[in-house]
Amino acid sequence: MQVTETLSEGLKRGFTIVVPAADIEGKRANRLTELSKTVKLPGFRPGKVPMGVVKTRFGSAVMAEVLEESVNDATRQVLTDRGLRAATQPKVEVVSLEEAKDLEFKVELELLPDIALPDFGTIELTRLKATPGDDKVDEALTQMATRAREMVDVEEARPAAKGEVLVCDFVGKLAGEPFPGGAANDMDIEVGGDGFIPGFTEQLEGMTAGESKTITVTFPAEYGAAELAGKEATFDITTKKLKQPVLPAVDDEMAKKFGFETLDEMKELIRGQIQREYDQVSRMRVKRQLLDALAAQASFPIPETMATGEFDAIWQRLQQDRERGQLDEEDKAKDEDTLKAEYKAIADRRVRLGLLLAEIGRSKSIEVTPDEMMRAMRAEAGRYPGQEQQIMDLFRKNPNVAETLRGPIFEEKVVDFILELAKVTNQDVTAEELMREPEAAAAA
Repeated sequence: MQVTETLSEGLKRGFTIVVPAADIEGKRANRLTELSKTVKLPGFRPGKVPMGVVKTRFGSAVMAEVLEESVNDATRQVLTDRGLRAATQPKVEVVSLEEAKDLEFKVELELLPDIALPDFGTIELTRLKATPGDDKVDEALTQMATRAREMVDVEEARPAAKGEVLVCDFVGKLAGEPFPGGAANDMDIEVGGDGFIPGFTEQLEGMTAGESKTITVTFPAEYGAAELAGKEATFDITTKKLKQPVLPAVDDEMAKKFGFETLDEMKELIRGQIQREYDQVSRMRVKRQLLDALAAQASFPIPETMATGEFDAIWQRLQQDRERGQLDEEDKAKDEDTLKAEYKAIADRRVRLGLLLAEIGRSKSIEVTPDEMMRAMRAEAGRYPGQEQQIMDLFRKNPNVAETLRGPIFEEKVVDFILELAKVTNQDVTAEELMREPEAAAAA
């Protein structure tokens, strides 16, 4: 095999490779011989098909298979012999492909950069730690009591207050004409509650049972029904009954309704749940610090193809958000060139950090175990109640789908490895300080 380097610019490499015709013919002959021993054709006993017949029937297919294999093997050998690692799938262009002649083809590819691992012991991080106080537990208990509340009819004639419920009939109209789906009877509506068009439930405050009223609201611009989106509508409302919520006492009896023996047992579970939420936020914050520290030290070049692919994916999502009217308020004020420059920097950072984490994992033999993959698949299936078995079957039948779970697990294991070596200082803070965005915390 003859190899000539034709390109060497940064991470880009190009080669012209010539595989001798004798090598190609040898592989072809071996493959045809193997095939002749197993092929079954009408009129011949298994393994007794003449070679001439085998060549006639399968020669072209075997040659195509041998050529593809030769290109792949030759490319792999060139990279191995030169100690190169491809960042992307090599681009192959066949120059000469004639029977009984040498196979000549060109290969162009981008390489993974040489990455020097940082000294993890020099990375200094602060892990914010918060513990739930009794006030947070009591707040959660109040929310649970609210969910367990009973609605009791109000007998006296008085105005409805926020948080109470009015039983209503209503008819919605556009330009004075009722529209499909805009009417209901005997519907419970919480005064000032969520779930309706903005401004609808707020206008019920102060109404009494038996009162009629017409209100005006505007459907959101992104409303699901296109014929209503952004339109002004009126609703003729008649109230029929007023109900007020009665919350249960926060005691052992309420705890039993939620499946606990005592209120203390319920409190301990709530405290543990809140603590886990705090710990997740704490990890997210320290991980963000770690990635910022790693990004500051990651000065190696990155493959252009990977950076372009990441930017294209980000830009496509931004365009979709723009079409849906969901673009960030900050981004709305920026021109196209500014947006592209900012998101290109984000794409480059993502690729650079991804390559660095991958290199750390590779060099330190960090791997995702089969048990970890199985737990991840079960956790993902658990997100679809009633369809768990179908999701697990999907993973088993489509390994590529299951592989999408491997990356996040690998990343978390690499982060754990680095955190063990870094200088991490724990700092006790309040829950409010923990939840505060880093920018706001810095300003404070």
